[in-house]
Amino acid sequence: MTAADAPVVLVDAALAPERREARRYLLMLLPAVIVLLALFVYPLLGIADRSVYKPRVGYTLDYYAQIWRVPVYLTVIWRTFQISALVTLLSLALGYPLAYLLATLRPRVARLLMIVVILPFFTSIIVRTYAWMVLLGSNGVVNQYLMWLGLADAPLRLLYNKGGVLIGMTYVLLPYMVLTVYSVMRGIDSAFIRAAHSLGASRWQAFRKVFLPLSLPGIAGGTLLVFILSLGFFITPALMGGPSDVMIAMLIEREVEYTLNWSFASALAVILLVLTLIGFLGYNRIVRLERVFEARG
Repeated sequence: MTAADAPVVLVDAALAPERREARRYLLMLLPAVIVLLALFVYPLLGIADRSVYKPRVGYTLDYYAQIWRVPVYLTVIWRTFQISALVTLLSLALGYPLAYLLATLRPRVARLLMIVVILPFFTSIIVRTYAWMVLLGSNGVVNQYLMWLGLADAPLRLLYNKGGVLIGMTYVLLPYMVLTVYSVMRGIDSAFIRAAHSLGASRWQAFRKVFLPLSLPGIAGGTLLVFILSLGFFITPALMGGPSDVMIAMLIEREVEYTLNWSFASALAVILLVLTLIGFLGYNRIVRLERVFEARG
């Protein structure tokens, strides 16, 4: 071995423990990777393959052309993103103040109220949706109180329209927003707020200039989570919406169950996935998620 080779050997010897540690971590992750490939990647590739295969014709893009050729499908896709965006905004408007209240209360009281937020997860989504249908029906509690208070002369149409869909979906997805935002708010050191007050900031100024920026990771994560979950929602729009409130998940279900056109349903699913990824990239470009979470760290 020459003198020139000595530094290379020393570097390899120094990196050997790190390489062994990296291989050990990779071996630990191998079972999870295999499960992910078998249960997620493989079915996804199967759906993508089915979306471009037509019986007795072979591989073709006819199904995708049909989506762009028929205006109804484009309308359903646009409506899906529109409703999802509205549900996300409603969940943020209702969930942020609730999460702020939970984060500023005493821990014991906050834990008791947190049970109320988590409790709906222990009830079937179908049961909760039917409960809202009973409340919002023509003879439901909401309409009865509105007429009793003189705010309405006749029962309002609160079901089988976009309003009913927004109410039902917001109710189901609101806990996701609250829990995501609350988890970030609980990590904000109250000393920052006290320091702002000691420097002469009012309660509103301390919230706007200190607390709100520190809670941005929760807002970013909560809105992204609720929006993505809204895109694939099926049960609530199917039960509480009308014929003009069909979302893409309902369209896929009809193609699979009634027309048995699995290839076209697969094409719709792929389009939804691609548009969701595009929406995520656009959201990331605007919000800069990596900077938000780095600032939080």
